[in-house]
Amino acid sequence: MVYRVYVEKKKGLTAEADGMTADAKNLLMIDGIEKIRILNRYDVENIDEELFEKCKKTVFSEPQLDDIYDHIGEKDDCTVFAVEYLPGQFDQRADSAAQCIQIISKGERPLVKTAKVYMIYGNVSQNGIDALKKYVINPVESREASLKRLETLATDYDIPTSVAVLDGFNRLDEKGLAEFVKKYALAMDEDDIKFCQDYFKKEKRDPTITEIRMIDTYWSDHCRHTTFLTTIDSAEFEDELLESAFNEYKKTREAIGRTKPMNLMDIATVATKYLKAQGKLPRLDESEEINACTVKVKVEVDGKEEDWLLLFKNETHNHPTEIEPFGGAATCIGGAIRDPLSGRSYVYAAMRVTGAANPLKPVSETLEGKLPQRKIVTTAAAGYSSYGNQIGLATGQVDEIYHDGYAAKRMEIGAVIAAAPAENIRRERPEDGDIVILLGGRTGRDGCGGATGSSKSHTLESLETCGAEVQKGNAPEERKLQRLFRNKEASLLIKRCNDFGAGGVSVAIGELADGLVIDLNAVPKKYDGLDGTELAISESQERMAVVVAPEDVDKFKALADKENLEATVVAVVKDEPRLKMNWNGKTIVDISRDFLNSNGAEKHIDITPAKPQDYSKKIPEDFKKGLTDLAGDLNVCSKRGLSERFDSTIGAGTVVMPFGGKNQLTPNQAMVNKISVEKKHTDSCSYMAWGYNPFITEKSPYHGAYLAVIESVSKLVAAGAEFKDVYLTFQEYFEKPMKDGKRWGKPLAALLGALKAQLEFGIAAIGGKDSMSGTFEHIDVPPTLVSFAVTTGKTDEVITPEFKKANHSVRIVRPDYDKNGLPVTASLKKVFGEVTALMREGKIAAAYTPTYGGIAEAIFKMAVGNSIGFKFADGITLKDIFSYGYGSFILEFNDGTEYGTLLGETTGSGSISLGDEDVSLKELLTVYENKLEPIFSCNIEQGKSDIPAFTFSAKEHRSAAIKSAKPKVLIPVFPGTNCEYDSAKAVADAGAEAEIFVINNLTSAGISKSVDTFAKKLKESQIVFIPGGFSGGDEPDGSGKFITAFFRNPEIKHEVHELLDNRDGLMCGICNGFQALIKLGLVPYGKIIDTDENCPTLTYNTIGRHQSRIVRTRIASNKSPWLKNTNPGEIYCVPISHGEGRFLASDELIMKLRDNGQIATQYVDLDGNPTSDIRFNPNNSAFAIEGITSPDGRVFGKMGHSERIGSGLYKNVEGNYDIGMFRSAVEYFK
Repeated sequence: MVYRVYVEKKKGLTAEADGMTADAKNLLMIDGIEKIRILNRYDVENIDEELFEKCKKTVFSEPQLDDIYDHIGEKDDCTVFAVEYLPGQFDQRADSAAQCIQIISKGERPLVKTAKVYMIYGNVSQNGIDALKKYVINPVESREASLKRLETLATDYDIPTSVAVLDGFNRLDEKGLAEFVKKYALAMDEDDIKFCQDYFKKEKRDPTITEIRMIDTYWSDHCRHTTFLTTIDSAEFEDELLESAFNEYKKTREAIGRTKPMNLMDIATVATKYLKAQGKLPRLDESEEINACTVKVKVEVDGKEEDWLLLFKNETHNHPTEIEPFGGAATCIGGAIRDPLSGRSYVYAAMRVTGAANPLKPVSETLEGKLPQRKIVTTAAAGYSSYGNQIGLATGQVDEIYHDGYAAKRMEIGAVIAAAPAENIRRERPEDGDIVILLGGRTGRDGCGGATGSSKSHTLESLETCGAEVQKGNAPEERKLQRLFRNKEASLLIKRCNDFGAGGVSVAIGELADGLVIDLNAVPKKYDGLDGTELAISESQERMAVVVAPEDVDKFKALADKENLEATVVAVVKDEPRLKMNWNGKTIVDISRDFLNSNGAEKHIDITPAKPQDYSKKIPEDFKKGLTDLAGDLNVCSKRGLSERFDSTIGAGTVVMPFGGKNQLTPNQAMVNKISVEKKHTDSCSYMAWGYNPFITEKSPYHGAYLAVIESVSKLVAAGAEFKDVYLTFQEYFEKPMKDGKRWGKPLAALLGALKAQLEFGIAAIGGKDSMSGTFEHIDVPPTLVSFAVTTGKTDEVITPEFKKANHSVRIVRPDYDKNGLPVTASLKKVFGEVTALMREGKIAAAYTPTYGGIAEAIFKMAVGNSIGFKFADGITLKDIFSYGYGSFILEFNDGTEYGTLLGETTGSGSISLGDEDVSLKELLTVYENKLEPIFSCNIEQGKSDIPAFTFSAKEHRSAAIKSAKPKVLIPVFPGTNCEYDSAKAVADAGAEAEIFVINNLTSAGISKSVDTFAKKLKESQIVFIPGGFSGGDEPDGSGKFITAFFRNPEIKHEVHELLDNRDGLMCGICNGFQALIKLGLVPYGKIIDTDENCPTLTYNTIGRHQSRIVRTRIASNKSPWLKNTNPGEIYCVPISHGEGRFLASDELIMKLRDNGQIATQYVDLDGNPTSDIRFNPNNSAFAIEGITSPDGRVFGKMGHSERIGSGLYKNVEGNYDIGMFRSAVEYFK
């Protein structure tokens, strides 16, 4: 039987429905709409009625937040429709609900299907309803669902038994081959298909459809860079600059004996080969594995230098994000992570750089066949942040570039940085008989054809059929992979590894060795009905292929099982260099490695680049208007509303916050993070920065690429890094060049500019990603080469860009520029060295390198962080202020050092002035922050009522009745938990013994064992600490349900009460852990209860999205043993990162908690006053409450991540971060 329930948010909590109503009225301009209601519908099968009734209020809903209905009946006063995922698309809500139910039942996992029901009230025409449906249903991932009750959720799949052999393929003539390419919508061209035909003629057989699909994937531009590998037969230039650069490229080739054909790939990589030959890249780590950019570094761990590998990678998901923004962006960061992860490193930080057209344009102006830019930018941000936040990745920089050309196709780049001890990594060539294990997620239809779809330019017609090309992300699964690969024991069993991305099994496994036999029947499936071709090329995510020795198979599978991961033997390595795939007893792929590696028919092109155009900026005639217009420029204005939805502090290694100063408004120019060390400590850090300006590159790709390199490196230097051991990786993104020599000239010119910069500065792009399909109908993306620069250093060397004090001298140092407007190499290198020397001497308080907005943008952004004004010096002109200044540095001095040219001085005036003209920072800030507020809100109104500061001083602090010199802290890890490493480290540093316990829920037996084992471990523990994360992906519709389902098991509930009632133990939950505690009743009641609508709870932030920043919290009560070393009134800074942190309770209950000293902490403003202002109270918690305790204080729940502490962190947001709670907890047991 199928049970059904509808769940709707209670009145006052209907943010999603209210937002949809506003969009329908203001964005879609639908007349007559009064309101929209949104209900979540759950259908459940293979469950008994008693269990279903129990789950109504524990899994599908929460009594304090939701209303539930068994049916909605016929509605005469509204229009009703429902939306569900397409079959085969991953539904996190349904999946998490099924897992939660299984945790409660400890039985088999039920079938769950969800839908979203929309109820539209008002006098709305059918056209209006159709417009709304079009807005909420993206046909690439979802469809309208039936409103009828379902008989069953089981799907009867047609089970395929064979794949087609393409009889007659070898007999097709030229016209027939062209029609074949069109019929099967192949990415390859007629030359490639003819090349294929010639091969199969030699093999004396016709191919299977699987072979053609697989070859098309292998040779796609996305996988094998066929455009970049096209042979350049000739290049004719219109100007001396490009011609001389091309000649220098040819001389560079000659110097290292390159004889292979010239192509874009050769230009992109020749600098690395040349500099390596010159002995200038000694730290470059090379191997046969195709992972991420890898360099050898020294990391100081607990005072001792160790050999580590630093890995970094940029990934792009332009096509998938364009057509399905959430999944496309989510799997962009997922794919970026898996590249260094496949190198057995731990990925700890990311940055996101994207490109879009103007999102403020009315929806009515959207190109036919396209999603509105507003929808793309907001949904992509939600997808990427959702994935990165769940996996536990600190996103240190988020920026979006706006240019009309990106209406052709969005740019979605994720760049990540990772590290691992060198001793953890084994790299060996696979041998005959070695075993390939598929690790992680299961295979579905999602992502079939993603590589080929991303390799084509698109038209209206092609977009209608590419729905299956988008993968879905499953971040909790990837977190498990991260945990397994961080385990040295598991890592050292892996000879070689590849991640599943473009091409699926055929590429991920197919590239591991020259000879392979793959058993497609062994590949785990999400559902039945997949044929051999789908199994071979599906790009379903969160999978890894690892090669291990036969004798290590069982050991590796056991380690995977400990991390809740499926591991399946799927292939065997063979000496014969052929790729074979067997399915249902037949060989459906059997292709020689030499043929596969040929990458298809050789391509040729003659290139005729256009000469560079003038790219200088138009200089405003009026200072105030120029500054105001610049503050509102889409490429200068605040992206805080975009950035703050990304967790920037997970991992407790963030050296520089995305926004700095007491106001947290000055954007950083480089991402700086400590190298992630699991249990020990380091002050070694990595830097990453990016550079690119589309408005230069569209005029001159050569200059744009050269300056992109300069910008990225200058940002590193401005952040305190030394210009030494700097490495680059590029993102190239261009229009589909077709066979047009002028179009080919753009990437050629850009790569020549980048090559020139590399050779002159002695730094190499050791990796990169090219995407050559940025065309839609007649629109092209701007020529794009984004440079990412990476290096390492120490945290005490870091300089941040916000002005520190008034009355400081501010000076600018510029390099010399040549006749082409580019910095003179020797001059800029000298500037780099001098700036670094001044920093090391302690003379520099703040530094900034001008970019898109020149000095004007730099001064404004440096000023707003601490509300420090600025007065330009006499003689500074509008041209000075508003022109480009790449390679120059603006320096705030701590003393009177005279270096460079005096630019002006910082002031206490709260304004920026030039001569007699004065513009207030407040006025500029309003323009700056309001520009994108309609798209990425960050300054919503949350009420202005005065909130009292609660104060409760404990008269005494008793200690535990049962003492322990080193209390044991049990830290459970659920699917979606991501703060366990930070928590365990903080606990251990305080003197306790931390034990991380992974809950296994792969099977009902695994759950039962986890419950039993956890209950036993509880008996031996003094403290339970529930860390933060996203239990079950914050689904179904709300946090903590995974954890609460587990803790409500009778055995565990009993042991929790034993710990608290009879052993004087402690419990704490932070963020997701706090959500679990409050929903169990452990706070504020001190025991696990069945909560009802009168109990306090935590719900979605009023702003309706994730919030990540630093907040200030005031100690309201020190009654809790966790807070014994604090005093009421003290203020501590704490990183927050949550989407559901809004504390709700009745005023009456809050007053009772106040009187009993159970309100532990409150959010306060810069003056120390509790407030509802969103800048300080990020979620609109009642009475600004951040943390509460049980009646006696021994159970403590708080939203802020007090475990994210350490030396050298958060250097651009000053404050006291160590609340001492872990030390206090340990002292309690003394």
